[in-house]
Amino acid sequence: MTATVSVTILLLVVFLGAGVWVSLALFSVGIAGLEIFRNMPIERQLAISIWNTMTSESLIALPLFILMAEILFRTRLSASLFSGLAPWAAYLPGRLMHVNVLGCTMFAAISGSSAATAATVGRITLTELFSRGYNRNLAMGSLAGAGTLGFLIPPSVILIIYGVLSETSVLKLFIAGIIPGLLLAATYMIYIAARAAISPGLTPKAGPPATLGQLLRSVVSLGPVVFLILLVLGSMYAGYASPTEAAAVGVLGAFLIGALQRSLTRHAFGQACMSAVRTSSMVGMIVTAAVFLSQAMAFLGVPRAVAEQIAALDLSAFGLVLLLLAFYMLLGCVLEGMSAIVMTLPITLPLIVAAGYDKIWFGVFLVLVVEMAQITPPVGFNLFVIQSLTGERIGAIAKAALPFFIIMILFTIMIAVFPGVATWLPDQIQLRG
Repeated sequence: MTATVSVTILLLVVFLGAGVWVSLALFSVGIAGLEIFRNMPIERQLAISIWNTMTSESLIALPLFILMAEILFRTRLSASLFSGLAPWAAYLPGRLMHVNVLGCTMFAAISGSSAATAATVGRITLTELFSRGYNRNLAMGSLAGAGTLGFLIPPSVILIIYGVLSETSVLKLFIAGIIPGLLLAATYMIYIAARAAISPGLTPKAGPPATLGQLLRSVVSLGPVVFLILLVLGSMYAGYASPTEAAAVGVLGAFLIGALQRSLTRHAFGQACMSAVRTSSMVGMIVTAAVFLSQAMAFLGVPRAVAEQIAALDLSAFGLVLLLLAFYMLLGCVLEGMSAIVMTLPITLPLIVAAGYDKIWFGVFLVLVVEMAQITPPVGFNLFVIQSLTGERIGAIAKAALPFFIIMILFTIMIAVFPGVATWLPDQIQLRG
């Protein structure tokens, strides 16, 4: 069995190291492993695996949420978010710096993508913050950290993928992400307020307070965002729509917002559709390959062998979580987060379940470690998004994001100590039927 594990890992390293696409690398490792160690009709297993995965009802929501985010990216929603949140954030310590966190939190509730959240919010907020004299490092760091909320606050692309791979209810996973997402956003805001209080020079002098008229106009500016949040999340949690149906409603809502704002031209809509097709195809290929690889590894007995090796370490449940946290943090430095999840889930999920943790909780845990990967060089997507917006070096942006990375580590440890933070709300919904 040691030879099977060693050859599987070696094949994966060779294929990925050679620059082969992640999906093709996963398919190749699964096929090669079965060819070497098992005598079975691989083509039949491959066909069944691809068909069952691509016809999964939960996976249909994925391209729809991606299309919704692409449409919103091409509207004036980011400008509406800034003008709607700025008058209220001015009353908090750190003032407009909080718009990064608040804006990302609200956009995350209608996006599902971390990179899209950071790009949409950042293209307005960073320009405004820099021009008004706010500290560049804190502005970039807060956007990098808050942008990752696009994966945690529902609807989340990563949670959909995890739900499909782990055969877990996507709706329950969405519900589980609400409280951790809001708490993490609140933690970011507390840190920003504390930094501003300790070092007043990070923010410019306060201007005159907003008038009643400005506050009322700001509420109107937030109308499109609130409308879409209620439309998508409200329809799901009220029981009127499944995640797939809510995604379709969200696409319609995003299209209506773009049409009413007169910002969604025919050319922009075509670009949104093509970008959504490319992204959905890439993600679909990776998920399909990951499912096949997990089945191949199960045939080869790799998860059981690794589980026996880890069991021999005699770790406590919390010790196992810390080990996985360190493992995923290191993996996130060299692999994109989604790829890291789909490649390791067949091994790590049985370990976590055997340790007594809930699959819903593990979904939230994985999202948090994927969020860390978004802001760790050299492959952190959010760092590249902010670089495209600011022109700063990746190293400088990563250094600015470091405090928020540490906050995420501490927050992840906290939900390991108190798993009810993630599981309490889904349990309540379940009790109410």
